[in-house]
Amino acid sequence: MTVLGALLIALSVLVQAAAPAPQDPPADQASSYHIGPLDTILITVVDEPELSGRFPVDSDGMFSYPYLNRVKAAGMTPAELQTLLVSQLQAGYLRNPQVRVEVDKFGSQSVMVVGEVRQAGKIPMTGPKMTLLEALVFAGSPTAQASTEIIVRRRPVNGKEAEEVRVNRRDLELGKSDLILRDGDIINVPTAQRFYMDGQVRNPGYYVLDPGMTVQQAIALAGGLTDRGSDRGITATRVVNGKSTEVSMRIDDKVQANDVIRIRQRFF
Repeated sequence: MTVLGALLIALSVLVQAAAPAPQDPPADQASSYHIGPLDTILITVVDEPELSGRFPVDSDGMFSYPYLNRVKAAGMTPAELQTLLVSQLQAGYLRNPQVRVEVDKFGSQSVMVVGEVRQAGKIPMTGPKMTLLEALVFAGSPTAQASTEIIVRRRPVNGKEAEEVRVNRRDLELGKSDLILRDGDIINVPTAQRFYMDGQVRNPGYYVLDPGMTVQQAIALAGGLTDRGSDRGITATRVVNGKSTEVSMRIDDKVQANDVIRIRQRFF
């Protein structure tokens, strides 16, 4: 198991253990976030416990609130809803209401995780700054057959074209990078492409192909050359235009998916 796999499993246990408790709103919640249907909002009114609590937003974008009956929340930022509640409570109910509005659960926004993960499906976003690593935790971590490259497909936003972002799992593992997700993102963890090492390497067999991998890196992955192995005269059997073809390869050439690489024996 990779370090990332162990980390994801450990984080997954923590997430599941904490599942019964409500999701705390992030401290740095984006002020531009617009409340949507199925969100849950946390309203606090100082010295007014009956007006404070968690209120689910229904599918019509409205929620039930004491004194005010049905209040529309969808499309408003927490700050805008806060101003609205202050105004309406002042109109005949409270003299100087002190109101705070936060988003407690982000049920209106979600991402989809597909491919080689243990629990594929739709995942509600935990906040406006949910990361790719967090989504993988909720999806139960990648399987052993997963590629090291993760593809995030994004729908068009504000007139921009749909885009595709590729993230290397090893960068996530090393903490070099992460990705802030957007509502509607599709996270694809594809099945790993493979190649086969044969001949004078210490551990012949199938291996996962990392993007840009060279023959030299493939040899290292297979445990290196045997005492009789040569780094010259390397060949690969690959399919070219639908036909199986043998090609010569140098040590710095790129390996392709489904290559069968043969390392020959030295003659002296």
